[in-house]
Amino acid sequence: MSTPISFDQSIRSFLKEAGSASPTPGGGSIAAVAAALGAAMTAMVGSLSQSSKFAEVKPQMDAALAKMNALTAECEQLMGDDITAFDAYMAALKLPKETEEQKLLRKQALQQAAAGAIAVPLRLLEACAGGIAVAGTIAEIANANVISDLGIGVLMLEAAAQSALLTVEINLPQIKDEGERSRCFTQADSLIRQMEAQKNSLLAVVRKRMNE
Repeated sequence: MSTPISFDQSIRSFLKEAGSASPTPGGGSIAAVAAALGAAMTAMVGSLSQSSKFAEVKPQMDAALAKMNALTAECEQLMGDDITAFDAYMAALKLPKETEEQKLLRKQALQQAAAGAIAVPLRLLEACAGGIAVAGTIAEIANANVISDLGIGVLMLEAAAQSALLTVEINLPQIKDEGERSRCFTQADSLIRQMEAQKNSLLAVVRKRMNE
């Protein structure tokens, strides 16, 4: 089993683990943390847009805050799920393969573990897409003094999504079902394209408001 990793660790402790020879936390976990940081930045913008000056847009800010807090919690879950998926794949690799029955059971276990290793980053991709969409709902109305922080939040969410895509891509060859491989790739590619368009539009708004 992997060394327990959690959001309750200090940043220093987490970075030490990430930079060690231990395979976890790996790229999937780092991507989840990056997404959580993006959600936190977006939440901060909402929190700093709560004065009487922003009374008319308080419902939008409150909604964004609630969704970002939920996203942060989801990222914590996904970090743990990524480590669990890795452990499952390593356990499947270690299964005996001396008899034909053992070989079949090992093959089935590897396919199940590979599917799990892809499902987690796909969920993270979906979460990041949702986070960027939420950021889009407040970009025009949030406190201009922290609008650059909103842009940073969006970029962190995009970085997490791109990282999750790499995790999907490296695990895809382990899936023997061609139809399933195609479905997973199409889903990931569609989410990335959607986010790229949203990110570009959002950053244009951020830069426009920075220069007003």
